[in-house]
Amino acid sequence: MKKLLFVFLIIFSASENGKSQKNARFKAGAAVAVITPKPGSYIAGGDQNRKFTGVHDDLFVKAVVISNGENMLAIFTVDCIGMLYPQLLQVREAVKKELPVFLVDHIVMSSTHTHSGPDVVGIWGPDLMHSGVDSNFIQSFIKIAASTIIKAYQHLQPATAQYAIANHGEGWVENISEPEELDRSVTILRFIDQQNKNIVTLTNFACHPTVMDGSTGEVSSDYVAGYYESMDKQQGGVNMFLQGAIGGWVQPEHVPKTFKDAYEKGNGLATVVAESLKQPALVKQNKILFKSKVFGMPVENPGFKQLSAMDVIKRKIRDSVTTEIAYFNIGEASFATHPGETVPAMSFATKDLMKTKGPKFVMGLSMDALGYILKPYFFDPSRKIPHSEYLCGMSISPQTKDLILKSIEALTKE
Repeated sequence: MKKLLFVFLIIFSASENGKSQKNARFKAGAAVAVITPKPGSYIAGGDQNRKFTGVHDDLFVKAVVISNGENMLAIFTVDCIGMLYPQLLQVREAVKKELPVFLVDHIVMSSTHTHSGPDVVGIWGPDLMHSGVDSNFIQSFIKIAASTIIKAYQHLQPATAQYAIANHGEGWVENISEPEELDRSVTILRFIDQQNKNIVTLTNFACHPTVMDGSTGEVSSDYVAGYYESMDKQQGGVNMFLQGAIGGWVQPEHVPKTFKDAYEKGNGLATVVAESLKQPALVKQNKILFKSKVFGMPVENPGFKQLSAMDVIKRKIRDSVTTEIAYFNIGEASFATHPGETVPAMSFATKDLMKTKGPKFVMGLSMDALGYILKPYFFDPSRKIPHSEYLCGMSISPQTKDLILKSIEALTKE
């Protein structure tokens, strides 16, 4: 009898392992590295000539590599105001040098947009004649980001993908330009290993990380730090925040400017994610499709051209500027990138273009950071859109919105 029971347990165990392997339709690996700037460097967001006096919480580069055996891609996030496209190209080149087998065109970059991070654009230096970018920090970032992607690749292991969708932000996230227009969705994709432990969780949510905007000289990822801390404690693994469509001005309102309150908002987001993942849906397909488009975006704002000519923004900006948009699928999950701070209407329009039935991720400030991307009527003073003068001053062109949506639509149809 004992012998028969022993044989049964072996068969049962093999059967369960077989089911686990069958569900492991992907391989996933993730890694994290610290990129906290030094005190004394310039702070992005808000007024110029602000310098860090200390560190409240570390800033990170977080990366995931996902493979189905035939195709592969990488996503990495950066805790900063918005890393520019030339830096993505440099990261890709660094990965290619160390890992020639990786198709580096499939590397996607996203920025969380904290206003308590370093100036990586240039316009928050001592004045408008001098850049606030620390070139040593940028070079260090490129090496660290490339290394983090390579480590994620080296950590690839069989993984099952799960997803969930929720809503969040009532009572504290508002669109202060067009209050009736807001995408409150929280879109979640998690990869778990063969022991059902978290490898990496991606959370897509739209809100400026600006609880502490202008009120501190300390380095911080703002409410995103609370999300990181809470998610890390609850489920371990790597937890990545993907910013959404925050243009036209989606930000925290009615929240005291304290780190305690910033953390509470991040913890609240993590709670929504954790509760949603108690009953996740399974990603059943394992196809990975990746498409991207490199093109010139027209520049009608003379300020951007002048800042480029003066080398304040260390990037070639003339009558157009080169940027990139990506559209990709991981099983039933769809992702599209927006190269700046896009209005919520663009989030809804992008999701309408995605024909898959699974979760839909709209990644703002991804691949690039071209300022605010607005509806054309924002540029009409007679419409008197709140804050439109500032928003338009930080936008390269009224054409940008339509060009991005047309590009995404073309990618979804190819």
